[in-house]
Amino acid sequence: MDYLPLFASLKGRPVLVVGGGEIAERKITLLRRAGADVQVVATQLSAPLRQLADQQQIHWLAQQFTPTQLDAVFLVIAATNDRALNRQVFDEANARQRLVNVVDDQPLCSFIFPSIVDRSPLVVAISSGGNAPVLARLLREKIEALLPVSLGRMADVAGQFREQLKQALPTTDARRRFWDRAFRGRFASLMATGNEQAAQDALAAELAQPDAQQGEIILVGAGPGDAGLLTLRGLQVLQQADVVLYDHLVSDAVRDLVRRDAECICVGKRAGEHGVPQHETNQMLVDLAREGKTVVRLKGGDSFIFGRGGEELEAAAQAGIPFQVVPGVTAAAGATAYAGIPLTHRDYAQSVTFVTGHYKADSAPFDWAQLARSHQTLAIYMGTMKAAEISQQLIAHGRDAATPVAVISRGTREDQQVLTGTLEQLESLATQAPMPALLVIGEVVALHAQLAWYQPHRQAEGYRPAVVDLA
Repeated sequence: MDYLPLFASLKGRPVLVVGGGEIAERKITLLRRAGADVQVVATQLSAPLRQLADQQQIHWLAQQFTPTQLDAVFLVIAATNDRALNRQVFDEANARQRLVNVVDDQPLCSFIFPSIVDRSPLVVAISSGGNAPVLARLLREKIEALLPVSLGRMADVAGQFREQLKQALPTTDARRRFWDRAFRGRFASLMATGNEQAAQDALAAELAQPDAQQGEIILVGAGPGDAGLLTLRGLQVLQQADVVLYDHLVSDAVRDLVRRDAECICVGKRAGEHGVPQHETNQMLVDLAREGKTVVRLKGGDSFIFGRGGEELEAAAQAGIPFQVVPGVTAAAGATAYAGIPLTHRDYAQSVTFVTGHYKADSAPFDWAQLARSHQTLAIYMGTMKAAEISQQLIAHGRDAATPVAVISRGTREDQQVLTGTLEQLESLATQAPMPALLVIGEVVALHAQLAWYQPHRQAEGYRPAVVDLA
């Protein structure tokens, strides 16, 4: 280990910065956030630094560096483009046993600035010892994505309960178990959604009855397949889950993001196959939450668009189980975007309608006359088995048989396939399409040949989007 990681308190301490340009600005911003008394030596200051000096938020000590300026400071930073001056600052600081950093010159540093993830009072610092700062920055970006912004406030609130917790739970082990549950459970979820008062109430209730078990249900939309389309909040929730109930439509890449020690249960349904009945899934969610677990219901696309998410949360509400919802990218938005088919376009479609081709037997029939209107886009989920009826009814109610259509199979995934043709060819297209598939009907489909950008199996430069000619 070339550097010992330390967190230094700079509040009110004098720190000398030699240099007054943009690089010095960045370092001074960090120092001021840490509460340092910033003293600057520079021939001239950048406009932002001059403004800070005029407002007496930093002290412009002198225009020229002299060694005696180091005598009463805690840290030293050299941020000039004068290598000889930077070397002089380093040598003089070392002679006085002052920690010194010469920006972008790792050999002339007795301390270095790490990449920082700031969730104050929680702070994560990442360093490569100056060997690969870009790699450290990339790692910081990954950690930023995993750590909710609410962590800092959560730590503050937890600190307010420390004394009460010591009175209620006298042993260190009992307190550790309490916080382990709190930071994974309802308290953390409420803080993440910004409901701080409810979070404090939940923590107080758990403190009053530390042996009581109160779980929750979190409905998460997994998106259409590409794990990169999972929302940041969705990723954070998957990392908190005790148990995850998922559907067949959730891709392996998304499931790989679930916390490693979480239990994963498939409750999916496929056409023509036996699956877990909906009422059993509802009851399973309730039972697991009553065991005090954080239960994530992970659904393909968005849970509230043809995903039965509303039915599952109705069961949770009736059972008195707390719940929350994390939206997802629905298939109609994700798959069409990856296929280069805009759902609306000023020249082709002024509206879009989402339709399910799989409905309850006692449901009211479609308003075919409304769906057959021109200059609108139809995005039909689970419609391949009824493609013949859809095509016949739309044509019968006035939609042009030559209207462009697309069948997008496994949209956004590595094996995505897009078949295009006309409305009168829809049945033939659907029979060739792997599942799951989305039907898109409307003039906007004609833009696929021009706008198709996602081609995971493209082999040659002359590739053109596939068009199936069924004439």
